[in-house]
Amino acid sequence: MDITILNFAMIASAIMGYFVSIALITTSFYKSRANNYLSLSLFLIATLILLDLLGVTIDNIAFEILNLFMLDMLFAATLFTYFIIQIKHELLNNNRYKWMYLPFVCSVLLEISMFLLDLYGSIFDILIYYIKDFTSFALNIFLIFWGRKLIKKATRISDDKRRWLLRVNLFIIGIIINWIFTRIEFYIFNSVYTIYMLWILLSLFLWWILYYGVFKLQIIAQKEEIHEYLVSKKTSSLKINRKIKSATTSKIITQLYQLMEEEELYKNPLLSRLELATLLGISEGVLSQIVNQEINKSIIQFVNEYRIEAAKDLLHDPVFNKYSVEAIGMEVGFKSKSAFYSAFKMSLKMSPGAFRKLQKTS
Repeated sequence: MDITILNFAMIASAIMGYFVSIALITTSFYKSRANNYLSLSLFLIATLILLDLLGVTIDNIAFEILNLFMLDMLFAATLFTYFIIQIKHELLNNNRYKWMYLPFVCSVLLEISMFLLDLYGSIFDILIYYIKDFTSFALNIFLIFWGRKLIKKATRISDDKRRWLLRVNLFIIGIIINWIFTRIEFYIFNSVYTIYMLWILLSLFLWWILYYGVFKLQIIAQKEEIHEYLVSKKTSSLKINRKIKSATTSKIITQLYQLMEEEELYKNPLLSRLELATLLGISEGVLSQIVNQEINKSIIQFVNEYRIEAAKDLLHDPVFNKYSVEAIGMEVGFKSKSAFYSAFKMSLKMSPGAFRKLQKTS
């Protein structure tokens, strides 16, 4: 690959990193304490890309000094903080996590001391550089694997959030492994070819964060906020107009309504006909036949009716105006945005967004 083209691509990626980091702290949809730390982490990645790139292509003392501050130490601490905020770890309660920032602070103080004492170029300069470089490696490796362990053990997050955080963590592990190879190449072979692979990985990470990670996780976070609010308010269970024939006293149908209205089983996006039938102690075929005969609907139509009614209540309530339509769809049990839109439009002949706008103007 042409090096000039690659350099331009790296600069574009760094700019993208700055754009995403700024968007995270200025856009109301993304604003949160956790995203503040993610924003800083992305800002640091973008800066490290530029500093490495400009340090290789341009001989400038300013870039060298900024590199000496070891921003990668600060990156390790901010990303770890992001993880523990997302999983609501007890480390947040006593501020012990702030000790993770001490290596970076010491690095800055050392550089200031070196400058004031005019020790650059001496044996102390070389020794301190190697100590800081090793410390940076050790800190990044320790925090990324410790963070991964805490994410796996976390009990206060959803499976969707856990999967996303583990993916972010794995991506960073890959970057750190490549980073180790760049240092080995530099110290042993005195070359920097593998640094281009590191830049590519960092760039891919920034693009992945933008197009998949941040938005998807924010939807999950909003869904959890909606759920917590509903639980705290102890809202009454949703009730659908029952269509049981007056002469029918079907125990199965009564139990089915109870599962929907009292246990809110429809909010389970993985709810299947087999699971419903098992809970009711009958076969899938018998369940389908009973629902079709007594309610004149299929199982999926019956369940989606509850989901749509619950969605209508949330879309109508001004309290939930700040949450995205997709987050509301997930909260009421739809697996995807497309499934929610399709079922909603089929039922009400309009999209969830149009329904929300209609409620605001009425």
